[in-house]
Parts: sequence; C-alpha cells; structure tokens
Amino acid sequence: MKQTAFTKFHEGLGAKMVEFAGYNMPIQYEGLINEHMTVREKLGVFDVSHMGEVWVKGPKALDYIQWVTSNDASKLTDGKVQYSCFPNGKGGIVDDLLVYRIDAETYLLVINAANIEKDWKWIIEQGKKFGMEAGKELYNASDEIAQLAIQGPLALKAMQKLTDAPVEDMEYYTFKKVDFAGVKDVIFSTTGYTGSGGCEIYMANEDAPKIWKAVFEAGEEFGIKPIGLAARDTLRLEMGFCLYGNDINDTTSPIEAGMGWITKFTDEKDFIDKGFLLKQKEEGVTRRLRGFEMIDRGIPRQHYEICDANGNVIGEVTSGTMAPALGKGIGMGYVKTGFTKFDTEIFIKVRNKLLKAKVVRLPFYKV
Repeated sequence: MKQTAFTKFHEGLGAKMVEFAGYNMPIQYEGLINEHMTVREKLGVFDVSHMGEVWVKGPKALDYIQWVTSNDASKLTDGKVQYSCFPNGKGGIVDDLLVYRIDAETYLLVINAANIEKDWKWIIEQGKKFGMEAGKELYNASDEIAQLAIQGPLALKAMQKLTDAPVEDMEYYTFKKVDFAGVKDVIFSTTGYTGSGGCEIYMANEDAPKIWKAVFEAGEEFGIKPIGLAARDTLRLEMGFCLYGNDINDTTSPIEAGMGWITKFTDEKDFIDKGFLLKQKEEGVTRRLRGFEMIDRGIPRQHYEICDANGNVIGEVTSGTMAPALGKGIGMGYVKTGFTKFDTEIFIKVRNKLLKAKVVRLPFYKV
C-alpha cells in the first residue's frame, strides 16, 4: 500500500486510515459531521496526494488534448483550468479530469487516483497518433507530486498569509505559480470539489512536510482542521459533483451523465466518440443522471433500486448519503427518461420498502 508525503501527519493525529486506490489514506479524524461542517463554515485540509498528474508538452500538445478530451481546450489561456473527460471510444468515459494550461506547449492533466494506471495506458496509446512518447512529450509525475486541498470560506484568507502573490480574489478554475511558505514554484489553483471555496496546492514530495506545518500554522486562528475522505465524499455529493466509479464509468456517456456542457461539438474540434455523442445529443438517450432528495425518512445508498409508484425498477442509485449540511437524505442515480423531469415523484427501495423521493435540480447545497 502506497504512502503519501503526509501519511505520518495523519497517523500522528490519530486519523482512521483505510486503503483507497492503493494508498493508505485518512477516512476521518474526529467524525464525519464535524469535519463536513468545518469545511462548510471555516476551512479544512485534505490530503489529495493520491491524485494523478500527467504532463503533456510540445508543439502538438493542444492538438493531442483536443483529440483525447471532450471539452474545447483551445479556449484555455495561460493560468486557466478546464474540467473535461476522456471518452473511451465505446460511448463511455475513461476518466474525468482537470486540464491546466501552463503555456501554449505545456499542459498538466490531473486524473483520479483509482484510474492512474488505466489512464496512463490510454494517454500513451492515444499519443502514438501524434508521435508523442512516454517519458518525453508525455510524462507521468504522479509519484513525484504531493497535493493539499484547503477548502472552505476562510481558506484563501488564511493561505494569503503564506504568499506575497495575491490569491484571495482568484477566480474559480484558475491557477498561479507562486512562492508559498518559502517554497518556490508551487502551483496554487482554485478548482474546488466541495462548493465552499478554497484552493489546491501542488508541491514536490520533499517540500510537503514544510508546507503542511505552514498551512496549519496559518489557519490556526481561523479554526483549521484536517479532513478525511469521508467528508470529501459528502461535500462533493451535496454539490452534485460526479465521482468516477460511482456516477460515471466506462459504461456511462457524458451525455447521459448530464456532462454535455463539457462535450463540445465544434467544427474545429475532432475528438474520440464525437459522432456517437453528437447522435446521442440530437436523438436523445434512454436514461439520465439525476439528483433526488428523500421525502420519506431514509438514507439512499449506491446500487439501491429506484422505482416508480408500482415498484417497477426505473433506475439505480449511484451515490447517496444523509447530507450533513441539509439534514436529509440525498442521492444521484440514472433513471429512465420518462422520470427525469424535476419534481417527479420516485421511490428508493430501502430494505424492501419503497421510500418516497423527488427529482431535484443540482446542486443540493446552495451557497
């Protein structure tokens, strides 16, 4: 099992550690609800060093990214970040990812921890079409980079203490290379996975201990706490953000998943599965990913059946929880298109009981 550069800190703080995507990661410290609300109200620190990072460089970098991802990376400028996905050539999704544009010939792809090996093989395979090679134009830096996500409404105010570069007013989905806590060329970004604001800090493994200590010192006056992966999941679900392996996978298309907004059908851009996905967009699909909230008391869980009033199965829950900031059961799942309109009454089968719910707009949690 892999360790991150911060593992010793988690263990020293008494975190409950679990295996996640091959890494020894903290699931929680002092309790899910407390950690969740710390991020909603103040600021919390997540170790997300298990995420993967791949560099794409050279004169063909943009052409390659345009082919391998669904979004239109030509719209990126230096310092901008884009959410996108890798279509898999079969109508599904290899992974969802972030694309950072460093400059016209340098991009950083941030991919999911559980998919690093699969994604890297896919990235190399697709690179052959452009004469791009592993170790040259394509470089997997996942084992060399540590990452912290400091999330919450007070996060940027606290982190401003550690850099002379202005970061408090950074726009969503932007980044800067900054000197941070005495460390040069740290990537400081504002993409967020919680809906409560904040930043991500990318650093070399050897700089991780110094930055960890500085972050907690800077945040002490604001009530900073370490946060585990359990709260990361409830926070993202309250925002209706998809989690790969739950809400999207190799069998779900971005159109079915409501990710048409990152699937750009422009004349200038050709990409994997473009024709298939365009047909889905124009002709429609037989199921859609939708958010729902419980009306009856109950907690929806992944793989629970979604039914109509007569008990006929119309879909399946992909993610579900009792939302700490809302005090009610919420979830997402794929449902047949006849049941996708907002406010449609549906039922979640919980221990052989049909519990009433309704289809709602995302996000669940309104900032």
